[in-house]
Amino acid sequence: MAHAKNHDYHILPPSIYPFLGAIAAFCLLGGMALWFKYDFPWLCLAGLTGALYVMYGWWKDMVAEGNNGVDHTPVVQIGLRYGFILFVISEVFFFLAWFWAFFKHSIYPMSEYEGSEYVIPDIHAVDAFHLPLMNTLVLLLSGCAVTWAHHALVHENNRKDLITGLAVGIVLGLAFTGLQVFEYWELLAHEGWTFGGDRFFGVFFMATGFHGFHVIVGTIFLAVCLFRAINGEFTPKQHGGFEAAAWYWHFVDVVWLFLFFAVYIWGQ
Repeated sequence: MAHAKNHDYHILPPSIYPFLGAIAAFCLLGGMALWFKYDFPWLCLAGLTGALYVMYGWWKDMVAEGNNGVDHTPVVQIGLRYGFILFVISEVFFFLAWFWAFFKHSIYPMSEYEGSEYVIPDIHAVDAFHLPLMNTLVLLLSGCAVTWAHHALVHENNRKDLITGLAVGIVLGLAFTGLQVFEYWELLAHEGWTFGGDRFFGVFFMATGFHGFHVIVGTIFLAVCLFRAINGEFTPKQHGGFEAAAWYWHFVDVVWLFLFFAVYIWGQ
């Protein structure tokens, strides 16, 4: 006879997803090394496919657990929030490494060849108050739209404004990605910039490119929340998935502000 649960915690049933996720991560990392060294991309692509499958299946189960109204008790919701906060903190330190590299090479450039002097490349400086400023305004407006959607849900239980705010935030996120792709195309095709060849180019594209990747991930995150909102999910008291998406999106906004002032204004 099954015993009634006498605690507030969620005891998960056995799942294959942690094991599959570990295999996919190993194939993804090892496949990248093979791709860079031996031009063999297939293991990396297999690992990426496996990782996407695990993400879809695992998070689909989490959504179902959140919707059944039993598993995600207030104690479990607090744990999920703390876990996501720790994840965002790890992302902060990830970007901190790129800022460290950028400032170090800008303030104290060194050559890897002993006895030689590092020569800063003759670059076409990006006008910070043209396309980068436009992208900054687009991203900040998207953050405002997500905040509007969150306020509509939590304080007004207004599902129409929730859906509208999420849709506007997603459209502006896609606009940011499109503008960044256009900026990269201009720099690479017409201004002589390269992905490698110099540490300035490398740090610039890695810092801004990883941020662009995070914008894409955040846009997908918001799109999932939009579909869930359309299906009638989320309540003013239980909306952990949407709250995590909003936190992530605001984190992306803040990182871009630091990139805009450091890389585009101060760095050039």
